[in-house]
Amino acid sequence: MKGLIIEKAKTLKEKPDMTKLGFGKYFTDHMFIMDYNANEGWHNKRIVPFGPITIHPASTVLHYGAEIFEGMKAYKTNDGYSLFRPYENAKRFNNSAERMCLPQVDEELFVEAVKELINVDYSWIPTSVGSSLYIRPFMFGNDETLGVHSVKNSTFIIILSPVGSYYAEGLNPVKIIIENTDVRAVRGGTGYAKCGGNYAASMRAGERAEKKGFTQVLWLDGVERKYIEEVGAMNVMFLIGDEVVTPSLTGSVLPGITRKSCLELLKDKGYKVSERLLSVDELIDAVESGKLLEAWGTGTAAVVSPIGQLTYKDKDHIVSNNKIGSLTQELYDELTGIQWGTREDKYNWCVKVKV
Repeated sequence: MKGLIIEKAKTLKEKPDMTKLGFGKYFTDHMFIMDYNANEGWHNKRIVPFGPITIHPASTVLHYGAEIFEGMKAYKTNDGYSLFRPYENAKRFNNSAERMCLPQVDEELFVEAVKELINVDYSWIPTSVGSSLYIRPFMFGNDETLGVHSVKNSTFIIILSPVGSYYAEGLNPVKIIIENTDVRAVRGGTGYAKCGGNYAASMRAGERAEKKGFTQVLWLDGVERKYIEEVGAMNVMFLIGDEVVTPSLTGSVLPGITRKSCLELLKDKGYKVSERLLSVDELIDAVESGKLLEAWGTGTAAVVSPIGQLTYKDKDHIVSNNKIGSLTQELYDELTGIQWGTREDKYNWCVKVKV
């Protein structure tokens, strides 16, 4: 990468037990940083030792939440290391930036920065089954003023974290409660952007659910409080009869890359797929009539997460006998097989990283 400065850490960290990683607990030795201002554009590209960053107390991100991020992974394969659909992450990052009035990052620069950082810290990529190197690019506005306006100064950073399973349950079915008080996002808001505010707004309901013994909540729309949107921080899909249904992208649902990949796989396999509005009443009717055969969440962190129980208005509904369904398992096997290089990548989704 032209103009990139690399400052290696003088002392490397002791690596954790790569078979007991959890999610987002450990971080590699280095991070990528570059700066933006309206006059120079993006500049000062550098890889430096991982550590705290210093920002002004009046920084825009601290007062107005001018921040976005992405989530992606690198995988150890038989012939090296690869990224899964990184250009889709770059496109979504810029869509989020546009919504939050943050500067755009060239897609090639975005992907090359990820590659350069992995080239420095590739020894942190875990090799145990189900593990990977989680990649967190993020950007925040850091104008040193309390005025409310579009951002003139920003910082772009990438950090890396070796991870195992996102949920403690692993690939086992999870218990989900349908949330009918709080909402995650509304159409016209920032629901389609991957920004911190969406996740902060979800934490209260998530904490209530956890105290009741649930893994996460199933969100309803913020206007009519009747249409299914997401499950926790993941997209959600349902096998109703012979139809796979997932909420349509109406502006309040994040356009997930794993979601997109699942839909492409399902269509290629000949399944009937519908992206449409799905009311909670239709969903509960499908459960009670036996038409709901499987339900699962999709996302980068967990890939696929089967749902074994849906609880609505204090009534429990068991899905797929509280076991992972055959289609859910098929999607997980196909996606992870492509990601780890054990299955043919006929879609050319994986991008090799040279180290």
